[in-house]
Amino acid sequence: MPCRLEGKVAMITGGGSGLGEATAMRFAAEGARVYIGDIREETAAKVAEAINEAGGKASHFAQDVCNERQWGELLDHIIAEQNHLDILVNNAGIVITGTAEDASLEDWRKVTSVNLDGVFMGTREGIRVMKSSGGSIINISSIEGLVGEPATAAYNASKGGVRIFSKSAALHCADKGYNIRINTVHPGFILTPMVTEGIENMPEDMRLDMEQVVAQRIPLGHMGEPEDIANGCLYLASDESKYMTGSELVIDGGYTCK
Repeated sequence: MPCRLEGKVAMITGGGSGLGEATAMRFAAEGARVYIGDIREETAAKVAEAINEAGGKASHFAQDVCNERQWGELLDHIIAEQNHLDILVNNAGIVITGTAEDASLEDWRKVTSVNLDGVFMGTREGIRVMKSSGGSIINISSIEGLVGEPATAAYNASKGGVRIFSKSAALHCADKGYNIRINTVHPGFILTPMVTEGIENMPEDMRLDMEQVVAQRIPLGHMGEPEDIANGCLYLASDESKYMTGSELVIDGGYTCK
């Protein structure tokens, strides 16, 4: 059976751990040449090394998704090496807890800078280098881009912004005839370092409430694994999803059904 991404070139932000790491590994296993960016270069290097040792092809680099100039330089570098970019996964993200009443403006701006501004710049640069050849841009949102959570006001806002911005970008590309598909993935509660650390850093009462919600409101009865999201990204990256754009792929164990 042929690999589903054979001959394709992919770039993944925040690829040094969690969802990004799992997606990079999955893409490489399906034949993609993978470029892994992460603000912590050492973690991206470890993922790239693991892929190369397994017989895949990967490179890594330090990347701050909030740095506009760096975005252009990195994508130009990929094009110079490969002549094309087929897949871009805007995965890098952070969460800082805070309600609409007590969140600081500094924290609000930090979260939205990474989660929303970074996705905007990545999508814009992706369109620039893909518009002559087509491709798939996958923006990682969250179920909290669909439903609210009182303790993460800035995160909710940023992920909701990713969702609706991606629809606008998808319509633009369709209107221009660029053959670029842009879709969002909405993970539920997934066992990644960001989720576990976020829950641990909540005030005790909020943490206990969150643990109860996770236990009682996920119909499948457990949290997901990073590979569950990577498999969804694989579908959107492959030609199997050629008739999908501006869509939302929700992978949450049924959480948002209630």
